[in-house]
Order: sequence, then C-alpha cells, then structure tokens
Amino acid sequence: MRTNVVVWWVICAFFVLMSAVYTVWSALPHPDLPWNHGVEWVGTIALLFVGLMSALIAFYIGRVHRAQGGELPADVLTADIDDGDPEMGEFSPWSWWPLVLALSAAFAMIGLAVGTWMLPIGLGIFAVAIVGWVFEYYRGHFAR
Repeated sequence: MRTNVVVWWVICAFFVLMSAVYTVWSALPHPDLPWNHGVEWVGTIALLFVGLMSALIAFYIGRVHRAQGGELPADVLTADIDDGDPEMGEFSPWSWWPLVLALSAAFAMIGLAVGTWMLPIGLGIFAVAIVGWVFEYYRGHFAR
C-alpha cells in the first residue's frame, strides 16, 4: 500500500506541474494580450483539479495504510500469492438471491426508460431481496 500512496502522490505532482506548464504554454502564443486573457482557463483548472483529486486519493490511501496496522501481503517481498487470497465466504449456485437482485435492477432501469410506474415495482423487489427473504443461509448473529 505504500507503493500506491507514492504513485498517487507522483500523479498529483505531475498534474499540478502540467497545470502550470499548460497555463504558461497557452499564454505564450498571445503576447499582445494581458497574461490572464491569453490563458485557456478550462484546461488549466481541469488539470489542477485532477491533481487535487489524486492528492485526495493519496491522502485517503495513506490514512488507510496507517490505520491498518501492518503491511498487506502485496507489499511484503517474501509473501506468497495465497497470503493475499482471503476467504470470501460461501454463495451457493442454487440460490435465488442474485436472480431476484437482477430482476429488481431490470425493473428499475426499465422503469426509468419506459415509465416511472415500474420504478416502485423494482424498488419493492429490491427490498424483498435485500431484506433476505430469498437468501437461504444463516439467520443468526451475522445474518445479511
């Protein structure tokens, strides 16, 4: 994760630097105008904001890395592939849950495209699927 943080900070520095270069470069062909009228501001602001957004991502990943308390297996040179492969849980192939979720998404999207009267039907099917009336497994402390 340290590598990701460094990469995002490098991307941030690159785009901030390119924003400055773009500002100067767009003002150079117009020596007769004042510098602030010769600059193409949309590209300058867009590059600056991309740099700021990458700084936001780098800051967030850095905070997550500091809070996790250890290195991920991807950052350890002696780690095996299996070290980064956690148990994801169990999902049976005979479960109706994915089918009901897909049906609710289909009704909602068709409701947006065809008629808004179908949208509540899709939301109702989604409520049935998300509450768990279709899910066939554990109903105890860690129920979904």
